[in-house]
Amino acid sequence: MSKMLAKIAIAALSLSTAAPAFAQTVRCPAILHHTFSRLQDEAPQDLCQFAGKVVLVVNTASFCGFTKQYEGLEALYAKYGKKGLVVLGFPSNDFGAQEPGSSKEIADFCYNTYGVKFPMFVKSAVSGPNPNPLFSQLIQITGKAPTWNFHKYLIDRGGKVIDNFPSKVTPQDAILVGELEQALAP
Repeated sequence: MSKMLAKIAIAALSLSTAAPAFAQTVRCPAILHHTFSRLQDEAPQDLCQFAGKVVLVVNTASFCGFTKQYEGLEALYAKYGKKGLVVLGFPSNDFGAQEPGSSKEIADFCYNTYGVKFPMFVKSAVSGPNPNPLFSQLIQITGKAPTWNFHKYLIDRGGKVIDNFPSKVTPQDAILVGELEQALAP
C-alpha cells in the first residue's frame, strides 16, 4: 500500500511541476498585455494570466437597469469556467453616473447582492476620450465603443476579438451563448 501511495505522490508532484511549465508556453496575446488593479484589494493583476482562455469583457455598474446581468454573468462563469471561460468585469461611472462607489463598496455590492466571483477590476473609464487601455484596444478592433453599462466583448483563446454585444444582449442570449460555446469547443 505504501508503494502505491508513493507512486501517487510522485505522479501528483510531476503534475504540479508540469502545470507552471505549460502555463509559460501559452503565449499572451496582445489584447491581454495589460495590468489592472483587482477590485477587492487593488493588487495589480496581469491579464496575461488569462492567456489561453475565452474571455468575456464587460463594463459594469451597480445602479443600472442592466445590473441584474451580474447574475447571468456569474452563471456563465460558474457553468463554463472549467471549460476555459473567464468573465472580466470593469466597473465604470461613464454612463449616467451609475457606479459612484469606492472599490470596497462596489466589491461588497457585487459579492453580497449577486455572489460575483469572477475577476473584477477597479473603476475606470471605458468610453470617451480616455478609455482604459484594454477598452481602447477593444474599441479600435471592433469599431464599437460601449454606449451604456454591460456592453460585452468576446475574445477567443488566441486573443482574437470574436464579437461584441450591446447592453440589451443578456448573458443568456442564444447568440452570445452560441458564440461562447463555439469559442470553447476543442
